[in-house]
Amino acid sequence: YGGYFIYQDFKNDILGKVYAAGALYNFYFLNRHLQFKIAQGVAYTTDPHDKEDNNKNAAFGSKIVANTNFALNYTTKIFDKFDLKAGLLFTHFSNGRIKAPNSGVNTYGINVGVTYNFEEPLEKQVDSLPKQKVTEPIKYNFVLRAGISESPIIGSGQKPFYHPAFYVDKRISRKSAFQLGTEVFFTQSYKEYIKFMAIAYPDEDVSIDTDYKRVGVFVGYELFINRISLEAQLGYYVYQPYKSDIPVYDRLGMKYYFTKNIYTGLSIKTHVFLAEAMEFLIGVRL
Repeated sequence: YGGYFIYQDFKNDILGKVYAAGALYNFYFLNRHLQFKIAQGVAYTTDPHDKEDNNKNAAFGSKIVANTNFALNYTTKIFDKFDLKAGLLFTHFSNGRIKAPNSGVNTYGINVGVTYNFEEPLEKQVDSLPKQKVTEPIKYNFVLRAGISESPIIGSGQKPFYHPAFYVDKRISRKSAFQLGTEVFFTQSYKEYIKFMAIAYPDEDVSIDTDYKRVGVFVGYELFINRISLEAQLGYYVYQPYKSDIPVYDRLGMKYYFTKNIYTGLSIKTHVFLAEAMEFLIGVRL
């Protein structure tokens, strides 16, 4: 694990530049030759959307946005303490639709470089903990995710949302667990968006009384790293009266366990790569 800093110049007068910093975690495979990196942090944008000075910027609606990075690198020894490293990088900037607009920016890159180890390489060791069968029973989770968001209509205002959820998880190993659950979405900005569409676009045949609530079911995976865990979920709306988005959604998040039963965290809910909400959560695992 470690920290990172990113500076990116989009070479575009509309998008400007971004400065990002955050934390990273590396996973190693193939005798540590293959490295998979996950990084999450915050970024500062120099030229966000402004209705008078920069109204063409539909990517960033605020100066502070979230930054997510994934990297896959292969390393091989050249000689002595020099290693050759090459791989792929994916970087995403978005404010989680805390403020519109929020189409975000994705960057795909290739990197090639040489690294030098100032110290002798660490001795490679296998996991020292003895392998044991995990017999933990099914656990029941009650989670409340909340925050603020703005509809796609710029200037419509930030509204609160509440996403309560219940799911069960089954630990299949010391590090991994699978999840199955359901949740309800009470998103006030979504409610205001339905009203706007019904009044502004009568030809769309949208009723102003359309229920804004949504119900989803999801499956998920959780990777445990001491008190921290990484979470990924894939869901489907079984109840969605107003279909402004596709019925499939996904979520990536990080959790911190205060105890074995109580945790908090941060997650991003999206429809493919289009973010809907940055969720702050509190949960109980029984």
